[in-house]
Amino acid sequence: MDRKEQAIRIWQAGVDAVGGHAATSKVLHDIPSPDQILAVGKPAAAMARAALEHFGPRPTLVVTKDDHGRDLPDHVTVIEASHPVPDSRSLQGGQALREAVEAMQPGSHLLLLVSGGASSLAEDLLPGKTLSDLEQLNKKLLAEGLDITAMNAERRKLSRIKGGGLLSHFKGETATVLAISDVPGDDLNVVGSGIGALPDSYGFEATTQIVASNAHARAAATELAQDEGLQVLANEECLHDDFLKIAESLGARIRSMPSGVMVFGGEPTVVLPENPGRGGRNQGLALALAQEIAGTEGLTVVVGGTDGTDGPTDAAGAVIDGTTWGEGAEQALLQADSGSYLDRAGALLVTGPTGTNVMDLLVAIRD
Repeated sequence: MDRKEQAIRIWQAGVDAVGGHAATSKVLHDIPSPDQILAVGKPAAAMARAALEHFGPRPTLVVTKDDHGRDLPDHVTVIEASHPVPDSRSLQGGQALREAVEAMQPGSHLLLLVSGGASSLAEDLLPGKTLSDLEQLNKKLLAEGLDITAMNAERRKLSRIKGGGLLSHFKGETATVLAISDVPGDDLNVVGSGIGALPDSYGFEATTQIVASNAHARAAATELAQDEGLQVLANEECLHDDFLKIAESLGARIRSMPSGVMVFGGEPTVVLPENPGRGGRNQGLALALAQEIAGTEGLTVVVGGTDGTDGPTDAAGAVIDGTTWGEGAEQALLQADSGSYLDRAGALLVTGPTGTNVMDLLVAIRD
């Protein structure tokens, strides 16, 4: 059996299990029919499509990433915006969300579908704050290597709709929030900087539920691995540190692992140099791990973002083995240009938009 194909298949099984459409569809039978559907985040279109298939046509607004708003009925309003750095369309999306919430009548039911990416994709700034302020803050946060919880805490300081602000405008009877978590601990106050969080005080009935997370993805990946006769040696959410530190600690474990599979999840951080090259945190981690396992036979590692994109690139991550590290790799790693090297090595993992976002997933297989 081709180990590369098997490793990708196991990684993909984890991603498929937390798809926005499938994860949302599973819980809709317990939810009353909504008067308004709002969806925001990278998997927003997939989540909204599931709701519309279940409940039928109704007013729907989707705010999502460029090229992620496809396959929706014509009556749906779609606003695509920039990620990971917001743009003017992000302000349009945030304002549209707030206005839709404000327009809902007493006795109405709102279905709010929230997922990762919302921090950049939708914003409604506090008075006195500008798009330039928002862009500079996001660029600064991305370059400093902060974890997602710390980043989102800073983003909320500029916002009228984050941290419970959006639902503070709701005057209806019932709000149902379904979320796909891309943060450690699956805290709704952190997902999308808390765009789906409940305000400190509110006068409506509220139900919130995390419908998909990194733990769900890892469970599905390990289940397929076991079905294919592989021994599961690890299933952990531990990719929450600087990617170079992760590669150093994890590299030793993977390099010495016996026959079987290890599955890890999380979201590495990256401190970018000036004028970084091409790539993202998953491509950086993949190349750093390639250095750690260089020369090791029978070992294949897939590392990728479950949303199908890694930073400002069209690759989800990479597939590496003991032969990936070579001439020019060290310079690429230092210049945050891992994507260029991995592309030349034929190691990039390209999936296209996946319809979900539950942080990152790493699968290692040893013969």
